Amino acid sequence: MPSSASTAVMRLTGTPNSCAKSLTVIFVFAMSSQPLLRFGILYPIVRVACEQVYFAGMAQPLGYWVLVLHTHIPYVLSHGRSPHGTDWLVESASECYLPLWEITHRLQQEGIAARYTISFTPVLLEQLAHPAFATELKGYLAQKRAFAEQDARAFLQQGERWMAGLAYYWQRFYAHQEAVFESLGSDITGGFRTLQEAEQIEVITSAATHGYLPLIAHDECVQAQVLLGVQTYQRHFGRAPDGFWLPECAYRPGYRWEPPLLKSLIPPRERAGVEAFLSNADVHYFFVDTHMLRGGAPLGTYLERFPALAQLYKQFAQHYRGEQAERSPYRAYRVPAPETLAVFARDPATTVQVWSGEHGYPGDARYLEFHKQHYPGRLRYWRVSENKADLASKQPYVPYHAYEAIQSHAEHFVNLIKGVLGDYYRQTGTPGALVSMYDTELFGHWWHEGPEWLYAVIRRIANDPEIEMLTASAYLKRYPPKETLFLPEGSWGEGGYHAIWLNEQTAWVWERLYRAEVQFLTLVRQHGKEPALQPYLQQLARELLLLQSSDWTFLITTQSARDYAEARVHDHWRRFEGIATLIEQLAGNRTPDPELVALYEESRERDALFEELPLDLWA
Repeated sequence: MPSSASTAVMRLTGTPNSCAKSLTVIFVFAMSSQPLLRFGILYPIVRVACEQVYFAGMAQPLGYWVLVLHTHIPYVLSHGRSPHGTDWLVESASECYLPLWEITHRLQQEGIAARYTISFTPVLLEQLAHPAFATELKGYLAQKRAFAEQDARAFLQQGERWMAGLAYYWQRFYAHQEAVFESLGSDITGGFRTLQEAEQIEVITSAATHGYLPLIAHDECVQAQVLLGVQTYQRHFGRAPDGFWLPECAYRPGYRWEPPLLKSLIPPRERAGVEAFLSNADVHYFFVDTHMLRGGAPLGTYLERFPALAQLYKQFAQHYRGEQAERSPYRAYRVPAPETLAVFARDPATTVQVWSGEHGYPGDARYLEFHKQHYPGRLRYWRVSENKADLASKQPYVPYHAYEAIQSHAEHFVNLIKGVLGDYYRQTGTPGALVSMYDTELFGHWWHEGPEWLYAVIRRIANDPEIEMLTASAYLKRYPPKETLFLPEGSWGEGGYHAIWLNEQTAWVWERLYRAEVQFLTLVRQHGKEPALQPYLQQLARELLLLQSSDWTFLITTQSARDYAEARVHDHWRRFEGIATLIEQLAGNRTPDPELVALYEESRERDALFEELPLDLWA
């Protein structure tokens, strides 16, 4: 065979010995007197033949799919209901968590381990375990079912039989969720714990209240978010977590840090990197966005818009040595830490296909439209339709057509995974790990058909010898990371830095947070060992933790629920200030203000999470 043809084939297949049979075929046709058969028409045919023989001879798959679901709702119990408040929690439970458990259990009955990795934030676990949650969810499901029955009667009276049929679909949907919830003993967390104990999935933890760790001003407060996250997980799942979901995938390395705001209150000092807190908590891995592997500067004009953010990035850049080599997102890396700690990066190819309502699967015209609702029950009877923008032009939902879309999109997604992993295998000769990371609430709430799509994807992968699905821990056991990676500062937010959470619209929130941190740590140092003040300091800690939730600044910036988020910040700040003042009165043996005592008692009842809250978490 001519050397140029031999070189081309080796480029396609990896090594000359890996597909000897295909090389024989190529040799025969390369000797043909017809030039077109040499590398014209023959080229794509030969490539497919080579790949089939090459991959068929492998003792291991092309690679592994690591599905990571992040499950989080901020603390909303006793803080409103609709449209913002407890409805967020019960909607996610009925549309996402219960369907996800059900499809995982269904796969288990079929002999297929789902093997996804799922995080539950501690603040969500506390809400799911609260007696008020079960009452709220049961009432919500019954109400939705009643609205569907009411809609069915109205549609029939109007002669709209198809719409009446869809109303019956919703009756059955909510009745089924009631049955699933009942079968779990009203214990969603327990259902996922049972799946983990049966080695069907892996559950990991996150920061206590989803605090935005890189911008928290004191190491003691970062430590408390991490340690409380681990301890709460242990209480609910009966074991230590292996992995940790960084809120907003936000990371900061260690360097000499000064706050972007209130510099006169908080002096510059050396800060530990986020990885140090994870390692000290005996966490073994975490996740970041793809751009973090490149160590580049933030994208867009965010730094120009807000000087405090630009200064924050400048001080980081002065200490960061950067990554010189190109890093692939299809393997895990070691992060310098006291104990072995690995990091995975999100795959960009599968992100858009699932996240994007415009370019991804959820935007298909056959799927259920999220934004158009029928009042008063707010049930949805329409599909996305060809005209996505005009709600008035939406067409009635056709469940069977949506089912067909699920199957075709599942097939497309599996082929996409195989294509990416196949390219990586050809380049490196080793199986890669493609890590797809999504919010759990996407599947079922924002994308109604999402859970069934996951079911279809996992079933296909289970029956495909070329790829395998693994939890993050299982992958690390097979392929311990060897390369060390020095991560830059950043997040998975727009622009890759902190701009979604710190900007001119949210600066006032961070000023209050920083003042609260300083006051809390001062009071704990002064009175943390006094038994009589322990309950007051613990409630003060709860209000601080709730203030630190990254949700409030995100909702303010994105305008998605700005009024609610601002009200929550004002409320927790008011409670924090009042309880702090009460502690000072009690510590000074002064008569406590009755209004402050009432505020403290109400706060204990209203913000009743993390019952076991040792103050030495902030030591």
